[in-house]
Amino acid sequence: MTDSLLNVLLGLVASAISAALGWLAQNLRRRRRLERVRSFFGLPAGGECLIVVNRSVGVGAHARTVTRRDAYALMELAALVKECGAQTELVAHDAVHRGLGAKTEFCFGGPSSNERMAAHLAWGLPGVTVTSGSDGPANVIMAGDRSFTVDWDNEVFALLARLPTPEGGRPVFLISGQTGVANHAGVRYLVANHRRLARRYGEDGTFAVVLRVVNPEAYGPDVVELAADVTARARERTASTAPAG
Repeated sequence: MTDSLLNVLLGLVASAISAALGWLAQNLRRRRRLERVRSFFGLPAGGECLIVVNRSVGVGAHARTVTRRDAYALMELAALVKECGAQTELVAHDAVHRGLGAKTEFCFGGPSSNERMAAHLAWGLPGVTVTSGSDGPANVIMAGDRSFTVDWDNEVFALLARLPTPEGGRPVFLISGQTGVANHAGVRYLVANHRRLARRYGEDGTFAVVLRVVNPEAYGPDVVELAADVTARARERTASTAPAG
């Protein structure tokens, strides 16, 4: 074998080894990123999660219908769950009837259209009040002494939260928007920024933030800003929410 042919063969072997090592390193990085995502969402491969659906509050709407925007949000959540290799169980808000922690739960919609959301807020975020107009000022998210009110021409808001469950169970994610567009924006923000949220609060941390959806009539759910971190206020049990005695 001539020296030139040997050099060619050695070059090919070195290139193959480099390509294999590069592929392996890239695959390991991708797997580590995926495992971090699974850890943050509590979605191991082959696991299951609940997506708890609110009802449409439109005049004459059937109790089992959802708005078009909420349907879009459902699809984006389902895609996230599929990416983690888990399975989705879609459940109506008034048909869950189960405890916490056995499965990761995504619950979205305001408490006026989602009984499960109302229960989660009272249990996990007692310092937060979300009113729809029938039980207080129309479309206001209140956390402690801060309030976020709809401005139909300029902005709407959504509460996004991650809550731990007893005994280290699977987490609960809350997305409570003031409108269907705000619900969709909250889901989209969670899907796009879960790595940032995990870095800031930990892969098994607790947080509650309010998102500002800018000019939803013009931009839909695409232009979203972090309006406030209300984690401390939201976790506080106020005098009005504390149990008697």
